Amino acid sequence: MPSQPTFPTNHLRIETWIDPVIDSLGHDPRSTYVETYWLGILGPSACWLLRRLADGLDREPGGYNLDMVDAAASIGLRLNGGRHAPFMRTLGRICQFRMTRLVDTSTLEVRRNLPPLTLAQADRLPAQLRDAHRDEADTTRADHRADQSRRTRHLVLTLVQLGEGRSATERQLREWRFNATLCNEAADWAWEARRKLARAKTPVTEPVPVADAGPRPLPQPRPHPTIRRQANRHAPARHSTAPPDRPGVATGPGPPPWGWAVATQPVPDLNLDLS
Repeated sequence: MPSQPTFPTNHLRIETWIDPVIDSLGHDPRSTYVETYWLGILGPSACWLLRRLADGLDREPGGYNLDMVDAAASIGLRLNGGRHAPFMRTLGRICQFRMTRLVDTSTLEVRRNLPPLTLAQADRLPAQLRDAHRDEADTTRADHRADQSRRTRHLVLTLVQLGEGRSATERQLREWRFNATLCNEAADWAWEARRKLARAKTPVTEPVPVADAGPRPLPQPRPHPTIRRQANRHAPARHSTAPPDRPGVATGPGPPPWGWAVATQPVPDLNLDLS
């Protein structure tokens, strides 16, 4: 653990300590997590000081000047006594736990979010708090993995829509430093989803069941054309204008000639056996 730094006794410049990892995974100094789990490790004075520093950065995100005397009095600590004063020891404690860091002789950078407890720190908690912290950590990890999975799948679908192949998609995810197992699972999921979508867009032709209407009746035999013509020879030709030397040929406007009229005339039922 770092040694206690030397602080000025009148004013201290407070600025934000930017840490993308802790900022995304950590907890606000005024949160229930800090009050429940960090309180017994940092101590009440350190937790109260971190809360006051966070309030000041909320009011002035670009940084502000902290009056040391007023800050000590606001949390009930004394500043007299030099570097061994209670307030100075509290400042040193939050620096030792890397909640803050002194970047020069008069500038203190403060984390906006405190990191989760390490395994060693969690093991020193009372049994009840230790069990509660373990359950909360398991839930947080599961939620974080689910969130990572959703983000990875969203990126994979974007790459697939842009025309990337499966290997190229997985390789790109690895370059973005996603977990290797998560990259493989997301790539498999995306390509399976693509195949399902392609199958859904392909029309499937299925046979349509037809109700059973029973056996169809046999077709009735049709009279032979020769017999029809022979049968009609015995009947007088109707509306025929053909001369005697050219039977069956029309010579002027009128109904169809005899050769055509036969097909439209009713055929007498001769009761012939055509079998």
